[in-house]
Formats: sequence, structure tokens, C-alpha cells
Amino acid sequence: MNKTKRKIFETSLKLFSEKGYDATSIEEITATVGVAKGTLYYHFNSKEEIFNFLVEEGMKLLINSIEIKISKCDNVLDKIKAVSLIQLKAVKKYENLLTIVMSQTWGNETRNVFCKEKVIEYIEVIKNIVQEGVDNGDIVKCDSEILAAEIFSLTCSTLIYKRKVGLDEIDVQRIYSEYEKTLFNKISIRREEK
Repeated sequence: MNKTKRKIFETSLKLFSEKGYDATSIEEITATVGVAKGTLYYHFNSKEEIFNFLVEEGMKLLINSIEIKISKCDNVLDKIKAVSLIQLKAVKKYENLLTIVMSQTWGNETRNVFCKEKVIEYIEVIKNIVQEGVDNGDIVKCDSEILAAEIFSLTCSTLIYKRKVGLDEIDVQRIYSEYEKTLFNKISIRREEK
């Protein structure tokens, strides 16, 4: 991605997150970036295309991060822990992206449907990990779809927690430790119980 396209990407991400999609105009994006409309349209055909690019690339980044990390894990519980840690780090590093995606998953407009599809694709990755654990006895028998959605919801609840307590930064390790004490210990099948 060249420098101008990256600047449009980053500026749009910030504006969509802060103001919302509808309240952000092409004029505001170009003014903030400091480029002419023609330059923006050279890289993107519309505001909708910018939005779709942001969501597509952001969700791909999360899925790729998961796939790389879980390839190094020995068991499913470690994979689930890795997914949770990636999500916490994403809240810290990509809060604007997650805010955009989550704010647009309700409704029936094209971008709402697009965001829902991307979230469902992401949850499907987690579901496959959970199902592997259920099938091989690493985790308790459960509905893998529900547990996958619950694991994804940790991202949403962390965003809400961050805003509720007014944090500028979240303590990833502290929150992860809480997840370990609650969620991970509940789904794990101890070796001696197998």
C-alpha cells in the first residue's frame, strides 16, 4: 500500500470510528488527509469502497494472526488461549477497526450485511478450533457455535469495559489472567479426568 493510500486508510479508520460512517464525508476525509478528491478517487471509487477495504483487510489481519499463532500450539486449549490473547491485543492496537465493525453489524444495509458476514467468518475460525477440542476431548462437550461466539464476545466486552472505566490503555495481561481464571478453567478437561 503506497503512502497516500495508507494515509486515506488510517484517516478513514479514525473518522469512521469516532464519528460513524454516515457522519463522515468524502470531503472530510480528503481535507483531513490533505489530498484532492481526485487523488482519493484514484485509490478508492467511493466511501463504501473505503469502508469495505478497511473491514476486509482488518478482519483478514485478525484471522491471519490466529492462523499463525495456533499453528505453534500443542493443544486446543492453548489455541483458544492464543485466540483470546490476539483479540485482547487487537482491542489495544486496532480499537478503531473493531469499533467500526461492531457498530455496523446491525441493520440490513449493504455495509451492515458485509460486516455481519466478516464477523461470522471470523467466528467460524474459532468454531473450528472449539469443535476440534470437543472432538478430541481437550475441552468439555459443548455447542461449538455458542462457545465460539462467546470467545469472540470477549473482544466486545473488553471494548465496553475499556470505555466504561475510562481507560486510555488496557492491561492485556491482567484481563487475560481473568479469562484464564474463569473461561479457560471452565472449558478445560483436566488430564486426570480423561
